[in-house]
Amino acid sequence: MFRAMATDSAQAQWTVQALLDLFDVNPDGENRFIAQTGPAGEDERQVVEGTQVLAQMIVAAAKRFPEKSVRSVYAVFARAVMVGAGPVELEIDVVGEGRSTATAVVSAKQNGKRCVTATLLADVPTADVIRHHLPRPQVAAPADANVAEMPMAGRELRLVDVVDVNSPDEVGPPELYAWLHYDPIPDRDDLAKALIAYFTGHLGISTTMRAHVGIGTSQSHLTVSTAPMTVSVSFHEPVVWRGWILYTHESTQVGSGMSYVRGAVHTEEGELLASFTQDALIRPLRTTDTAIKEQSRL
Repeated sequence: MFRAMATDSAQAQWTVQALLDLFDVNPDGENRFIAQTGPAGEDERQVVEGTQVLAQMIVAAAKRFPEKSVRSVYAVFARAVMVGAGPVELEIDVVGEGRSTATAVVSAKQNGKRCVTATLLADVPTADVIRHHLPRPQVAAPADANVAEMPMAGRELRLVDVVDVNSPDEVGPPELYAWLHYDPIPDRDDLAKALIAYFTGHLGISTTMRAHVGIGTSQSHLTVSTAPMTVSVSFHEPVVWRGWILYTHESTQVGSGMSYVRGAVHTEEGELLASFTQDALIRPLRTTDTAIKEQSRL
């Protein structure tokens, strides 16, 4: 379920620029960076979005390998990162670094505990030998899609054929098309990739639940336990866009307490910017979970 983000003041509001500033982590040595968690969500959720940490990892790796381009990343969200529990330490373990490619394992730690790990590939892009890409789905344009409430100054979200993505009454095929518009759109390659990666985890569980009557992400952490557990993103050069971008989500399987979603990110003009996947937990809410405040559940 996607959640709005707000500052500590009820009157203040998050902005796209504030989000980008949060992604722009600071070095603390050759292979170490410090990331901030930001404030709680407007519903007082104390858990940091896993893809926020993923975005910060992408920027950290780009700074560590400045002559290369981040091409793919696979992250596992093992433990929740908490708002207000101290900064996040990003440690980069360089597996290999050559002229053309670099591979690293990035760990995000909070208070000495590893919370997120990611395996990352960076390279030096070269000229094409061959080229093709998945075409953009022919869906309703942003002007004809439904405005979705997701308050953040500078960001607009519109959903194709869906009014309330969290509602258990919104039933359809396990697919979801979301148009996003950002202002500003970062010129820096690492921040642009971080911004694309940030939204890859937001609508996957809603996509899966859409195919099933009587269940929706409005029930998350209340009657059903849900959480993104992994996200992978592959970036296709160049990651440059203007205007709207389209996130395509397709849930290909759900069962045994886990769901799988694959997706793509296209420009309005049809260029494929990125491909992504998500594994997510969807399970009955255990009675023992009620001992943990809803705001702090993963």
